[in-house]
Amino acid sequence: MVINLMSSPGAGKTSLLEKTIQLLQGKLRVGVIEGDIQSTYDAERIEKTGAPAVQINTGGACHLDSNMVKTALKNLDLSSLDLLFIENVGNLVCPAEFSLGEDFKAMILSVAEGDDKPLKYPLMFHESSALLINKIDLLPFCDCNPALIEERALQINPRLSILRISCRSGEGLDSWVNWLEQKVRRQNPHPNLGG
Repeated sequence: MVINLMSSPGAGKTSLLEKTIQLLQGKLRVGVIEGDIQSTYDAERIEKTGAPAVQINTGGACHLDSNMVKTALKNLDLSSLDLLFIENVGNLVCPAEFSLGEDFKAMILSVAEGDDKPLKYPLMFHESSALLINKIDLLPFCDCNPALIEERALQINPRLSILRISCRSGEGLDSWVNWLEQKVRRQNPHPNLGG
């Protein structure tokens, strides 16, 4: 199963992947394609978890495309994976417009970004199957109403699964992992769990 993970820069995509990989150890075999304009920093972070990671540098492009992903796939043994994440370039506009061959699009929105984002970037919410409202540990310090994010997002996409999480505290991550495991099992009822 392939998840196209999208968000603005700094919303917590790589942190979420690090935590997710740790929580799925022994349950699902995870690989990651990392998309960035420059650097290998995020791929190096993922490799420290023990998961295979392949870096794509777009050289200025604001999103990944299917040809970039196709090239990166040559560097992964897909037969050894149950779940592949594609961490898209940080951007709330362009990534939602392009299919990368994913089964699902998921997006992360940090509470520090505010509760107006569904109004400003509706396509991202429309195209996603899951919305993770991240950094809820910062709510006491932000002028953000997560219930308003949820209400506005569901007006755009009534089928959207919404989870409130904190990568720092771990709150809500079990629900995210359960969501992933259910999706993988629906696609492949007998994954080779954990190796």
